[in-house]
Amino acid sequence: MEDEDVQQEKMSFNEYQKKAFSTAMETAKNEPYMVMGLCGEAGEIANKAKKIIRDGRIWNRDDLIGELGDALWYISGEAEIHNITMQEVADYNIKKLFSRKERGVIQGSGDNR
Repeated sequence: MEDEDVQQEKMSFNEYQKKAFSTAMETAKNEPYMVMGLCGEAGEIANKAKKIIRDGRIWNRDDLIGELGDALWYISGEAEIHNITMQEVADYNIKKLFSRKERGVIQGSGDNR
């Protein structure tokens, strides 16, 4: 499959997860690698955002998509290692957020809201 074909396809979260994980080296298919990689990518996003704020600029859309995609790769890899689908992650998260919204506890902190 050519790169252009991959970019043109519409895919589900679960299809993305399988395709993304197929690009991981065998030595990367483990929890420590995925967790540390996600932390690293989150740090990259934060550092770039800091400089954008400092310099009074806005994100370049393609740069932001690239950085978010890097973080998504690690998130989907961590889910794959634990036999959790990305659809499960998305569904669970939306259910949690709407429950908090309906109960008036969307603002605040802590997992048990």
